[in-house]
Amino acid sequence: MARNLKLLLTENVEALGIVGDVVNVRTGYARNFLLPRSLATEPSEEKIKALATKRAEAERMVAEMRKQREALSEKLVGVEVHLTRSCNDQGILYGAITQHDIADALGAMGHAVKPRDVRLGQVIKRIDTYDVHIKLDSDLDATIKLWVVADRKLDLTRGGAEPTPDAEAAPTEGEAPADQKGEPKSAREGKADAKPEAKAKPAKGEGKAEKSDKGGGGEPKAEGEAKPEKKKSEKKEKKSEGKSDEAKPADKGGSKWAKPVEQSFDFGMRPGRDRKR
Repeated sequence: MARNLKLLLTENVEALGIVGDVVNVRTGYARNFLLPRSLATEPSEEKIKALATKRAEAERMVAEMRKQREALSEKLVGVEVHLTRSCNDQGILYGAITQHDIADALGAMGHAVKPRDVRLGQVIKRIDTYDVHIKLDSDLDATIKLWVVADRKLDLTRGGAEPTPDAEAAPTEGEAPADQKGEPKSAREGKADAKPEAKAKPAKGEGKAEKSDKGGGGEPKAEGEAKPEKKKSEKKEKKSEGKSDEAKPADKGGSKWAKPVEQSFDFGMRPGRDRKR
């Protein structure tokens, strides 16, 4: 099955040809679009001659349209379109600008531009100015200026958040606080020197001495004072006596461990002299 078909156009078809042109198109395009709408038929010499008059009229129309497009492209030079749209505080539109919006605005200004002639290279969804390309023909185009304006006054030049009251009240580095700004430097230094000194902590020995004075009135004893040598020697003697007592076995009351005890065991055997008898 052939992929392409040769057909004779009986009507003007945009981007394909005018009446009387023999074109080569895809089979699907011919069966689904051209033939069902009677825009084309099978080519023959008789049909081409029958369409000669209609073709001449189509050629004159094409020439007139060409002149109109050339004049339109000249008129569009330097044209500026203003569109007012709703937006948020950041200047972002609630709805994007479309080709139909621009074509309608140009039509209201007296420029017959079709929506398909408007070529948008980006999505227009912000308050700003844009350059829009208008493609009237394969070799005819123009560029217009589009101004997207907010429907209310916006303060887009404000940068950052406003300072808070706490930030305003806080002094900067090297600056004196608000209550000391009116005082001279010498007065502020005097205040700093007049600060109460911290109470010194009493030494451990002194604290204990005070307690003993309150209780019994005796002489205070320092914690670090060495103990008498006599007590140390007594403790050493007691420890040595305890160790010697533990080492010696108990020798009281005839303990079985004090002296070895000789015991005889009878295993049921009589002495040898008894066996002789």
